[in-house]
Amino acid sequence: MPEITIGPFTLDTASGRMLRDGAEIRLRPQALHALEVLLRNTGRPVSYEQMIAEAWKGTHVSKHTVDVTVGEVKKTLGEYGRWITHRPKAGYRLEVPTSEELVRKGWHFFNRRTREGAELAIQCFEHAAAECPGDARTYEGLSTCYLMLATFGMRPPGEVYPKFLETHEQAVALGGLRPELRANRGHGLHMFEQHFEPAEAEFLAAIAEKPSLGTVYVRAALLYVTMDRLDDAAAMLARCEAKDPLVPTLPATVVLLRFWRRDFDAAIAYGKQAIELHPYLQIVRVNYAQALEFSGRLSEALAQYKLASVMSPDLPWLRALEATCLAKMGQTAGAREILEELEHLRRSEYVDAFYQSVLHEALGHRAEAMNELERAVDENSAFLYSMNVDPKMDVLRGDARYQRLEAERSLKSTRAGSGKPA
Repeated sequence: MPEITIGPFTLDTASGRMLRDGAEIRLRPQALHALEVLLRNTGRPVSYEQMIAEAWKGTHVSKHTVDVTVGEVKKTLGEYGRWITHRPKAGYRLEVPTSEELVRKGWHFFNRRTREGAELAIQCFEHAAAECPGDARTYEGLSTCYLMLATFGMRPPGEVYPKFLETHEQAVALGGLRPELRANRGHGLHMFEQHFEPAEAEFLAAIAEKPSLGTVYVRAALLYVTMDRLDDAAAMLARCEAKDPLVPTLPATVVLLRFWRRDFDAAIAYGKQAIELHPYLQIVRVNYAQALEFSGRLSEALAQYKLASVMSPDLPWLRALEATCLAKMGQTAGAREILEELEHLRRSEYVDAFYQSVLHEALGHRAEAMNELERAVDENSAFLYSMNVDPKMDVLRGDARYQRLEAERSLKSTRAGSGKPA
């Protein structure tokens, strides 16, 4: 058994390396030996005699030395150190809480990156939190799920963002402000609170603390897009590619940035590569489809939109993009049929208003398009972050109602940055 994994830790017994979430952490050799003994006896007590025999190879050491060494292990494990308990007569025991399997299962569901996956993950994390209230990972999982539901238009931001804030605070209270939690907080500050400077500060702090955390570069790039700093956004994405080229959202965001810059041919070329790398990630296909659409390759775009909808049938805004493409192709009957389906669905489920606005405009319904855009602002749609650069908004920019909305959002972000009430 050359590798032993427990929680976020992996001990490579052959090389003597200890990893946490893939990053090496320092632990002196003797402490590694003690940890290995505990790991190999998970759930069973390890007496002083057994620990000395196995970790020190029978070399005589005092119980105090064993206590100090195990204490070093517990400190290195951080919030997971509580998994190691001690009884004077029985010795030490490493006991993995029952929440462990639920946490692992929760992240498995989360990685589907669909609404159904997020909701299944939430069930796992809630169950784990009930069984082990002191496990910070359960609240980090919950907060990350709520943030994804809001970010990708899966649930109303006004409903799930407060839940993100609550569970994020609990995760920090139990496990400290880790870089991953900083990145999540920065993303929320950007997307849903329009506090751009504090968001940037969180991202830069997370990068300084954990340069290998790829997702934070992508999120910082999106922030720079909102701040109209497209060169800085490109630089962040280049840094992400150098650190972790396999971050799932990286290629999707690179395609988007090229799309926002109206470099549609470059977006299409990169989009083809991105689909080869992540064929089952719907957001890659969506962004690739947008570049195809604005290049006039409508049939190809429609095929990609349809595939994305099949992958994630629980994301109604994908259908809105499909209908928009149909309208541009002159297939208005099909587009109106999808619009009616979405309006009917809206009676029972959340349907993001931003893409409803885009669909109405494609059908020639300017007043309805602006009504939907105002609704998107009221509902705090995450998709508004790119309003100032999105080609889909070009046809609306001359509208007086659009200009008023943009001015109000700009004022809100300015007040947020100054600390004044929005």
